[in-house]
Amino acid sequence: MAYKRPDKREYDELRKIQAKVGVIKRADGSAMFAFGNSKAIVAVYGPRKLHPQHLQDPEKCLLRCYYDLASFSVTERKRPGPSRRSTEVSYVTANALKSVIDLERFPSSVIDVYIIIIEADASTRCAGINAASMALAHAGIPMKELVSSVSIGKIGDAIVADLSKAEEDYTIKKDGKEIKSATDIPLAFLSRSEKISLMQLDGKATAKDLKEAMALGKKVCKKITETQKKALKKIKDE
Repeated sequence: MAYKRPDKREYDELRKIQAKVGVIKRADGSAMFAFGNSKAIVAVYGPRKLHPQHLQDPEKCLLRCYYDLASFSVTERKRPGPSRRSTEVSYVTANALKSVIDLERFPSSVIDVYIIIIEADASTRCAGINAASMALAHAGIPMKELVSSVSIGKIGDAIVADLSKAEEDYTIKKDGKEIKSATDIPLAFLSRSEKISLMQLDGKATAKDLKEAMALGKKVCKKITETQKKALKKIKDE
């Protein structure tokens, strides 16, 4: 039997996406991006002089990302402060964004990107990357192109776009036990070159599955890019 999504979306259909720029007035750049009930707020500060001095690189700027979930963003209240997961997501987010920024233009400096998830319903790292890309552009930092991100999932034999929490937790019965059966594949693409800047895998997938996931990810990220551009254009026109 073909997999039916809990919210009745088509396999290539995103949840309702929202994007807005300029949401934090005192930041150099800021943005909000949401997939359905997953919402990320990002503030960017810099480029500014990096302290202490021994951390400075005379050849390029340091890009630092800080990702975290607000304590109230999840059903079971999260303990405040960074976790192992938030540290990992911070690292992969920075790597996903680095290639589009001309870091050599700001030697001995730092750009700080703060990503806070205020509502969590899966795909939060992807929402964070989308908001961060917009916030960096809003800060006036020279970028070669935008970065757009989405989570592609494999549930049964179906490859689907933008997993919800219900789909992330999808289980099947095997030998009388409930077994998690969803594979999560977070992806990020550069908006013009369509190169992949992030690819992770949580679960099992064949080479064929990954090929289908990349094709679907590239397709739906074009829609995300258009939404990002519209939000940036709107703030520019105001």
